[in-house]
Amino acid sequence: MGITPDQRDELVSRARLIRRRAYAPYSDYAVGAALLAASGEVYEGVNVENAAYPAGMCAERTALFTAVTQGEREFSAIAVVTENGGTPCGSCRQALSEFGLSMVVVVADAEGKVVHEIPLGELLPEAFGPSKLAHG
Repeated sequence: MGITPDQRDELVSRARLIRRRAYAPYSDYAVGAALLAASGEVYEGVNVENAAYPAGMCAERTALFTAVTQGEREFSAIAVVTENGGTPCGSCRQALSEFGLSMVVVVADAEGKVVHEIPLGELLPEAFGPSKLAHG
């Protein structure tokens, strides 16, 4: 599953803009995400930190959980924008993989320069998914 250059540019642009709303007072590492559903809708998310560190949430999962709350189950791509083009963490990769490993992951830096464009399956090889669960 691929995306057009225009779709990529829009996702990166939206992730860059929403990144300004991140709540990152502890790490000072703001992240914005824009998730493209198969329906064509785009769902945005930011990281939200908490003084009790495990209670925070990443931008990618914020966007994903919002989309799922709205009834979405199929996704084409996600753009993630950070200061230095950091890739999604393992928890975000795992959460996204629940909905398919062909999703395109676009990672850009704070200036909007794309540093990675890769299928999720290549970021999470040998992913654990629903097919691995025994259904009795």
